[in-house]
Amino acid sequence: MADVMVMNDIQETADRLGIDLASVDFDAIRLPPGQDFGILSDDEDIHQGDNVELDSGFGNIIIVDNLPVVPREKFEKLEGVIRKIYSQIGLIKDDGLWMPIDPETQKTMGYCFIEFNTPLEAELAREKTNGYKLDRSHIFALNVFDEFDTFMKVPDEWAPPESKPYTPGENLQQWLTDEKARDHFVIRAGSDTEVLWNDARHLKPDPVYKRAFWTESYVQWSPLGTYLATVHRQGAAVWGGASTFNRLMRYAHPQVKLIDFSPGERYLITYSSHEPSNPRDANRVVMNIFDVRTGKVMRDFKGSADEFSVGGTGGVTGVSWPAFRWAGGKEDKYFARIGKNIISVYETETFSLIDKKSLKIENVVDFCWSPTDPILAIFVPELGDHPARVSLIQIPSKDELRQKNLFSVSDCKMYWQSNGDYLAVKVDRYTKTKKSTYTGFELFRIRERDIPIEVFELENKNDKIIAFAWEPKGHRFAVIHGDNPRPDISFYSLRSANNTEKVKKLTTLKGKQANALFWSPSGHYIILAGLKGLNGQLEFYNVDELETMATAEHFMATDIEWDPTGRYVATAVTSVHEMENGFNIWSFNGKLLYRILKDHFFQFLWRPRPPSFLSPEKEEEIAKNLKKYTKKYEAEDQDVSLLLSEQDREKRKMLKDEWEKWLNEWKLLHEEEKLERQKLRDGEVSDEEEEYEAKEVEVEEILDVKEEVLSFEE
Repeated sequence: MADVMVMNDIQETADRLGIDLASVDFDAIRLPPGQDFGILSDDEDIHQGDNVELDSGFGNIIIVDNLPVVPREKFEKLEGVIRKIYSQIGLIKDDGLWMPIDPETQKTMGYCFIEFNTPLEAELAREKTNGYKLDRSHIFALNVFDEFDTFMKVPDEWAPPESKPYTPGENLQQWLTDEKARDHFVIRAGSDTEVLWNDARHLKPDPVYKRAFWTESYVQWSPLGTYLATVHRQGAAVWGGASTFNRLMRYAHPQVKLIDFSPGERYLITYSSHEPSNPRDANRVVMNIFDVRTGKVMRDFKGSADEFSVGGTGGVTGVSWPAFRWAGGKEDKYFARIGKNIISVYETETFSLIDKKSLKIENVVDFCWSPTDPILAIFVPELGDHPARVSLIQIPSKDELRQKNLFSVSDCKMYWQSNGDYLAVKVDRYTKTKKSTYTGFELFRIRERDIPIEVFELENKNDKIIAFAWEPKGHRFAVIHGDNPRPDISFYSLRSANNTEKVKKLTTLKGKQANALFWSPSGHYIILAGLKGLNGQLEFYNVDELETMATAEHFMATDIEWDPTGRYVATAVTSVHEMENGFNIWSFNGKLLYRILKDHFFQFLWRPRPPSFLSPEKEEEIAKNLKKYTKKYEAEDQDVSLLLSEQDREKRKMLKDEWEKWLNEWKLLHEEEKLERQKLRDGEVSDEEEEYEAKEVEVEEILDVKEEVLSFEE
């Protein structure tokens, strides 16, 4: 209701100023830092409801304690030493260093205040010099001046915390109990963010929750679907609930840009980047790791953007994102980041390095975790006489499980299968002349004894590899190879009939308009998609039967996302295109179910589902007895079909009734005008045209009269 009132106020103001709101792109508006011009953020109520300690405005001042106590004659020497240490970290303001002097002894009091240009420099000074050893007797202890009030409020005597009565929380998995077994998805369009059910039976979405200005940049589901995260100027927040979306926790991090969850949803990483006072320096990066449930900061990482720019595929201001990668599984026990010649692996029990040491690996450029096990796959390119290599390292023991040396390597990419059963390493190699490259694959069978490796190449090894994708939970993979715009698509299996360790080719589809592969989460089906320059070509393919189920097109489609069950798939055109923004929902076999158009469409995300609690044996049993279970759902589908048919009949009946009503009104009007028509026909009564004979009548009409005097001469 409050959102409606705010929008009404905005509309009234716009009408008064003569502004057409329909022509205003709200998402292009950027307010100056620290100002809102009366536009309330969705996070404003957070500050009203919580007792938040706000900065007092002295964040750029530090207090350095445990300094030597010296007389006045040594004052300048001590000041010079301190200024030399801290001027290397940041710019000290004029008169920005003050050491109090005891008026009785005329000696310094063992501490000083230093005022930097920015709070970031003050924070960096604390990080770099807290615990700095000036000599044996003097080890610096640093605090930011803003924290002084907080320390002063600590009571002298300890008092036990006030106990609060236990109130049971909401069931955050309530949405999984939907009787219709539907799935949620979230969309962002314009200033609105909306969560909806995918009601495919009724061929339409069913609204759940809608809110304007819910986030200031984007939204993100947690990996198991428990939370929806939003991003704000003050930090991030997570939302959820049994019947609606309540704010469950907030995470204070000013100017946060990016967020990332751990696979088990226990931790949330937030990222921000800040410009330095010296434009020649790299941006200052701050990352916090929060406990999702308590909101407590478990560890923070701060440094220059250069320190976080090694490896990875994307990010902002040169920082690779995600900067930290998590080991597979729900336990969230390990996470790691790559640095120059090192991989730092941390454990979440203490949030410190395993064995207090990073893995030192000369020239390492990339790594990735197994999706299910604490196994690191690392890639090291060639260096001097040393060949390139891919290694598998077990954590926490740091034992090397397997290594493969690679020669003449141009580039390398690693792809884990979703169950961690296989690892595919795509290797681009130089030819002997070094003028061109060709591609091959090294396939690691992780679950087999000694982890055998198979070398695999396409029939034409010079074919360019456009895309590669494993079948989820399966043993097959697909490759798009060849030249655009019509490359070939091949399917292979790592299981053969006689169990020989050899890749088996299933089929090759020739000349397809595709540049991306999208497997169903349950396997078996795949979409061969032509995005970007191929204008949204879609082919729904059954890999079990090796046949095309349907071909379609979603013109200018930018995104394709399967729902977590593999029953439905969404294709979307986001605001990178100005026209046809919105999304389509399709069945797994390529039937278009419904289409929704939305102006300024930014995001479409299915809500993830947690893994099934059923054992593989139980799932196999259900699959065998599927007919017994499907009778119930077939009956429900039939009921829905009848309902939809009845609704269609009612709609047609309503249209027919409207037509007959309109027709009767015109008949009545026709009858009322009968005498007028008779008068116009000179008394003829009949309206039937067949009863009259058409005759041509010539009528002479004087159009103009002109007088002219003629003279007659004899």
